[in-house]
Amino acid sequence: MTQKILITIAFLTGLGMIFIGARFLLAPQAAEAGYGIHFNAHGDFSFHYIKGIRDLFTGLLICILILSRQIKALGITLLIGAIIPATDMLIVLCKDYNGVVQAIPHITAILVCSLIGTILLINTTLKKSI
Repeated sequence: MTQKILITIAFLTGLGMIFIGARFLLAPQAAEAGYGIHFNAHGDFSFHYIKGIRDLFTGLLICILILSRQIKALGITLLIGAIIPATDMLIVLCKDYNGVVQAIPHITAILVCSLIGTILLINTTLKKSI
């Protein structure tokens, strides 16, 4: 039961990443406003597109791993993938105009990825040894 709940949370996280990625690709200025960083692009949205495709890929990967029942691969991906929100959080916090409020989504993502990834890996390892 616990594993099903964790997989559901991971799937919803993947869908959220797809939404964030699509938003950065399709509405870069609106996405930037909600992200916690101000980027004076002067009409050049290269940063936004890079972030958008990264998040879109990550969300698709998470959802595809779940739909194909690759739970161990999902656990590894989530655990290693925690480096992305951790790095994003450090970037956001390095800006004078940001604070803890802008770091909360990143902290949440770090916790979700780390905890769910670890528990899924432990569960898949335990099931194989039994």
